[in-house]
Amino acid sequence: MSAPAADPKVLGFLPQEAVPGALLVFMAVLAMAVVNSPWGPAYQAILATSFSVGPTGGGIEMSVAYWIKNALMALFFFFVGLELKREILEGQLSNPKAALLPVLAAAGGMAAPALVYSAFAGGAGFGNGWAIPAATDIAFALGVLSLLGNRVPAALKAFLLAVAVVDDLGAILIVAFFYTEQVLVDYLLMATGVAAVLMAMNRLKLASIGLYILVGMVLWVVMYRSGISPTIAGVIVAACVPLRARDGHSPLHEAEHTFRPWVLFCIMPVFAFANAGISLDGASQYVTHPITLGAAFGLAVGKPVGITVMTYLGAMLMKAGKPGNVMQIIGVGCIAGVGFTMSLFVGALAFTDPTLATPVRLGVYAGSIFSALLGLAILVYALPRTASTKPTDAEDQTRPFISAEPKYAAYENAKP
Repeated sequence: MSAPAADPKVLGFLPQEAVPGALLVFMAVLAMAVVNSPWGPAYQAILATSFSVGPTGGGIEMSVAYWIKNALMALFFFFVGLELKREILEGQLSNPKAALLPVLAAAGGMAAPALVYSAFAGGAGFGNGWAIPAATDIAFALGVLSLLGNRVPAALKAFLLAVAVVDDLGAILIVAFFYTEQVLVDYLLMATGVAAVLMAMNRLKLASIGLYILVGMVLWVVMYRSGISPTIAGVIVAACVPLRARDGHSPLHEAEHTFRPWVLFCIMPVFAFANAGISLDGASQYVTHPITLGAAFGLAVGKPVGITVMTYLGAMLMKAGKPGNVMQIIGVGCIAGVGFTMSLFVGALAFTDPTLATPVRLGVYAGSIFSALLGLAILVYALPRTASTKPTDAEDQTRPFISAEPKYAAYENAKP
């Protein structure tokens, strides 16, 4: 048998799947450099600059930082919602029995970090940030795993993807139900009406992505006015995009294919640049802050413990096979502790006091970096020394995250 072909490298050394994560690291480091340079005040001033969008006297006015958090991240959640729907309809979560194990693992990987965080920060009055270490940054996590190349079995990669997808679904629900301060019923009823229009469009199998985005913008506005995080509008719109249109092609795949590069190489890096900067002046006083410790230990300890325990408990109760041995699952659990973008986003919702941004960011940085390094070290030890048989793109469920889905690519090739 011939050796499996090597994955394509970017710049001669970086695996293709690692590029989005590497870009996030670069933007975070760049933000750190800018904040601690003579350009730091200008950086902060730009993020604090407010501007209004909409008719005079009735538009929505927010700072640049809040436009990034509420508008750009709505597009990010739209993309996440498309991935969730695809996974549920035809991916790793489409088989209820097969999906149950990663769902249980993800539940453990959300509950345990929340408990660890609460143990450090709850008693100190910062319990509102319990969800900071609950989610996983899919792009970053898969990028870290890709550094091990073909040594990683496809089943283990698919397990990490499924856990991360369910994590993100949990994060979406947490944002919707736990980080809404007050709800204005009139606007909520309007949002319900707009959502009904989207559902009708789905029933009619309308294929125009632009039309869904246009109605989604209306939904975003009324959800913002209602008091609910407007990022949830992105998920609702994604849920209404049909898998198949009347002519047989897939608007869902088309939208995911179109938005993927914008999300991975524009929206997420911009969010990281705007939210990852930490001023080192006085940062040392926050090293032992309850939020810092809670977020860091929640990601670095809570994630692998919760995922590993629930994976083994679920496999035992269901008498099902596991995606790897105990060390491999612990390693994947550690890599799932790379929260980064999602953790920073939840932290920004949990604490609006700017003085608490530093401990949130320090904790997320520390927990994510330690999780990535520990996970890599464990998997280097636990994985086979020789490369696994390389799966085809159709078999490898992590491929659609960074490249066109096979079905959509086939549709594109068939177009006149």
